[in-house]
Amino acid sequence: MTTATVLVMAKAPVPGAVKTRLGATIGPEAAARLAHAALLDTLAVCESVFPPGRRVIALAGAPARSVEPAQLDRALSGWDVVAQEGATFAERLETAHRDAHVTHGGPVVQIGMDTPHLTARHLEQVVAATRSGRPVLGRAQDGGWWVLATTAPGDVTQLRRVPMSRHDTWARTRDCVERTAGTVLPTEELNDVDTAADAEVAAAAAPNTRFARGWRELLASGTGGTS
Repeated sequence: MTTATVLVMAKAPVPGAVKTRLGATIGPEAAARLAHAALLDTLAVCESVFPPGRRVIALAGAPARSVEPAQLDRALSGWDVVAQEGATFAERLETAHRDAHVTHGGPVVQIGMDTPHLTARHLEQVVAATRSGRPVLGRAQDGGWWVLATTAPGDVTQLRRVPMSRHDTWARTRDCVERTAGTVLPTEELNDVDTAADAEVAAAAAPNTRFARGWRELLASGTGGTS
């Protein structure tokens, strides 16, 4: 297994607090259950690549209010669970990267919980790319990004200034990191799950995941949609 550290930025799957765009179509409870499934899928694939002691999750929200708190608690066994710190998401990203470097050393491979179709191959490609000593940034199809791998704490200096959740977030993040760390390496593009159409794509790409099973059950119930 790798000596890199994985950092997962996640929200506790509390109805109304996660996947709000998806929840507008399928309802907040169903959206939270899909977010829960996506988080468990994400943790599982990370565990197949990163060993104990190299797994960090920066968690926002109240896990005790999540849809399956006991199951979530079990899934987090073997992970270093820390709270997200900062007024904005960009600040929380910068802080989490820096703290992971200080605690575990680099490289740090940071992802979210919006790509339940993520595979071990995707992560292994990113880890391999970091051996060049360069940061890695994987673009998402909506103009954001799904992975940022850093090799030193200084790579994320000024990341807090980057506007998140915009069509140009990937480009702005790349420019920000390159100002302090040099050329950023690309990796495979993935789509985030923000809408019902995104969920359909992710479920088709990885049909054996918890997320895909949950999505199929939702469609069978007549609740899902593709808007």
